Amino acid sequence: MKTAVYRKERFNAAHRIFRKDWSDERNLEVFGKCANPNYHGHNYELVVRLAGVIDQEIGYVMDLKILSELIRNEIINRFDHKNLNLDCIEFKETIPTAENIAKIIWEILRSKIDEKIDLKIILYETERNFVEYPAGE
Repeated sequence: MKTAVYRKERFNAAHRIFRKDWSDERNLEVFGKCANPNYHGHNYELVVRLAGVIDQEIGYVMDLKILSELIRNEIINRFDHKNLNLDCIEFKETIPTAENIAKIIWEILRSKIDEKIDLKIILYETERNFVEYPAGE
C-alpha cells in the first residue's frame, strides 16, 4: 500500500499571459486583463504530493526535510519575487499560465525525486483557481 505525504510552500511572482506573435488587441481579446502589458502578480501556493511505499528502514516515503530543501533550492529560489516572463528561462518561450507553471515545477522536481515515488503538483494561483499536474490518480 502506498502512503501520500504533502509539503506546502508559497512564492510570489508576476507574469503576463500573452502570445508574442499576436497583437495587443488579440491578446486582450483572448486573455483579458491577464494580458496587461505591465504584468500582474500572484501569491502562489504550491502543494507537492508524494505517494509511495513507506521505507521500513527509516519510516518515511521521503524525508520531508529533504523535500522541503529540494523545493526551496529548485523552485522557490528560482521563481519567488520574479517576473516569470522576464526573469525565468523556463518561460522565455512558454506562456506562464498556472498549468504551465505546475508542469514545469513537476519536471524540475521529477528529475530530483526517486522514480519509485509518485509525484503530483497542485498549484493555487488564487484561493479559488488551482491546477493539478499530472491530473488524475
